[in-house]
Amino acid sequence: MSPSTSQVQVEQKTYQMPPQDGFTVAHFLVVTDIERSLRFYEKVFDGRVLSRGDIKGAPGYLQIANTWLIVNVGGGPTPDKPKTTLSIPPDPDKVSSFMNIRVADIQACYEQWRKRGAEFITEPKDKYGETRCYIRDPDGYIIEVGQSKTGIAYG
Repeated sequence: MSPSTSQVQVEQKTYQMPPQDGFTVAHFLVVTDIERSLRFYEKVFDGRVLSRGDIKGAPGYLQIANTWLIVNVGGGPTPDKPKTTLSIPPDPDKVSSFMNIRVADIQACYEQWRKRGAEFITEPKDKYGETRCYIRDPDGYIIEVGQSKTGIAYG
């Protein structure tokens, strides 16, 4: 980013899972196979597996860049969520939430992640001041990959 464009200074902090101070945000994904999902996110995005969910019923934990994912199989209601059932998306073409990854070079990421086994819905396309495309994970979740065009600032 050139000095003349809008810049935001972000305080550098160390985040960890589980947090020792304050809080950390993690995204929970219901998956059909914990190990398969961990391998996918580890291989495609250079994720760092923190826990493989070895104990019966325990989820897997994974760090991708500055984000943590928790992956676990679905299940029925529990005392703390008495009317909620967790399951993978019944229709992968109907989405209510997705991970959004911002990259510096979308073409390089597209090529590298495709070689690592990512299944892209389309190649990168220009849309709304950015270039973007989407990946499907093994359970059908979509992951947006986008690169902002020069001169587009957030804030």
